[in-house]
Amino acid sequence: MANYDLSDDSVVVVIGSGAGGGTLANELCQKGIKVVLLEAGKRYGENDFVNDEWDSFGQLSWLDKRTTSGTWRVAKDFAGLPAWICKTVGGSTVHWAGASLRFQEHEFKTRTVYGDVEGATLLDWPISLQDLEPYYDKAEDKMGTTRTHGIPGLPGNNNFKVMYTGAKRLGYKNVNTGRMSINSRARDGRPACQQIGFCFQGCKSGAKWSTLVTEIPAAEATGKLDLRTQAQALQIEHDADGKVSGVLYADKDGNRQLQKARVICVAGNSIETPRLLLNSASAQHPDGLANSSGQVGRNYMRHMTGSVYATFDKPVNMYRGTTMAGIITDESINDPARGFVGGYEMETLSLGLPFMAAFLDPGAWGRGFAEAMEGYDHMAGMWLVGEDMPQASNRITLHESETDQFGLPVPNVNFDDHANDIAMRNHAFKQGSAVYEAVGATNVYETPPYPSTHNLGTCRMSEKPQDGVCNKWGQTHELANLFISDGSQFTTGAAENPTLTIVTLAIRQADYIAEQMGQKSI
Repeated sequence: MANYDLSDDSVVVVIGSGAGGGTLANELCQKGIKVVLLEAGKRYGENDFVNDEWDSFGQLSWLDKRTTSGTWRVAKDFAGLPAWICKTVGGSTVHWAGASLRFQEHEFKTRTVYGDVEGATLLDWPISLQDLEPYYDKAEDKMGTTRTHGIPGLPGNNNFKVMYTGAKRLGYKNVNTGRMSINSRARDGRPACQQIGFCFQGCKSGAKWSTLVTEIPAAEATGKLDLRTQAQALQIEHDADGKVSGVLYADKDGNRQLQKARVICVAGNSIETPRLLLNSASAQHPDGLANSSGQVGRNYMRHMTGSVYATFDKPVNMYRGTTMAGIITDESINDPARGFVGGYEMETLSLGLPFMAAFLDPGAWGRGFAEAMEGYDHMAGMWLVGEDMPQASNRITLHESETDQFGLPVPNVNFDDHANDIAMRNHAFKQGSAVYEAVGATNVYETPPYPSTHNLGTCRMSEKPQDGVCNKWGQTHELANLFISDGSQFTTGAAENPTLTIVTLAIRQADYIAEQMGQKSI
């Protein structure tokens, strides 16, 4: 692994090692470019992961202080935990379930297709599905995504079989074990999935793709990567010529270091990325970097989510096998006749007993709650995930008085469901319940959204600078050598799980950065 000097202003600094940052760092290193990768968390390996929900949550999660506001239920039930993401090498790819779905063509043109949705700030992406298709191919091959490139699907566990039977009885056509970036057979030196479960706790076998086990080791092997762990970015500095010039970060001992840079790429998740830009305000950029449009932090999306669980007369043992290897995609179409625009997916989901107790109905107690928990081994579950509407008021701001361990303002996450989100969730609850009722469920539990795992928007792509923060390459409109490299750049959220698209954009962005560096444009 390389070790670059703090004064080396020829390096690309990538902030965050998850799906966007970890992939981008590797792609750049493979092109011979020097990269400093700053990761706020520690580095763990497969032997460090624990198949225990509470212990794993404390080991991997981003638990720094955050605040919430708005009418979303998360602000009431989990006020200090708006997002369930990771602070570790590999970022949330350590925690993710593996679902890897391409966006649909219409989801890149929602303003055109959906029209003027009152209260929503819909905007067409400055790119199309056709622009991304060759990069989707590369991402799926890199990640070993099942049901692509001749890779077979994963087997279906009991949780999937229950959902499949109910879905078919309702007439759904598109039901399978999904496109998953979890090896269904040995590939790239990693084994096939052993159906251990505990997919959210870090894959102990290495079958699940993550930047921790694939991209970062590959980047290190080039000799071009300088990975610095427990290095939390605090501010981005710029020079008088309007270019970003370095990143101020706190090292593992709390000492402040300034790494000079030729290019800076921010991939800190849709909460930390805008927070960093806002905390980097200067006399030249009084409202924060890349924020003359006022769009930094706005249009926060978390997907329309919710869950449906059901108990049955016979055991299901939903926790056995791959957590999310099961999907119904029929409802992901755009059909306004249902009472909303956009669509949603139904995906198998299992939570362990501790999280089930926390999430089934936050704050609940009594006979009904005890009955549900006693029926845990007879329970099946699914997660509902759909396209939520971007809104200007759904945003990340700096708290006026609360500060973190470094003395910087913490992020506040404000969110209100749009009427379209509520209509979609109600429809999804009804259909998810019907799936289980079709196979004889004795009880059905419609469960409200958990802390967010799909954090999107806040630094969105736009064709016109006044409408967003970055262009179609993730390059900020104002600062040519500053890039957004994570889900923050999403213009809209689509119905699909976002990781595949984040990786796809990172591969594409790496080509662009290398080209621009070669031309000395940045």
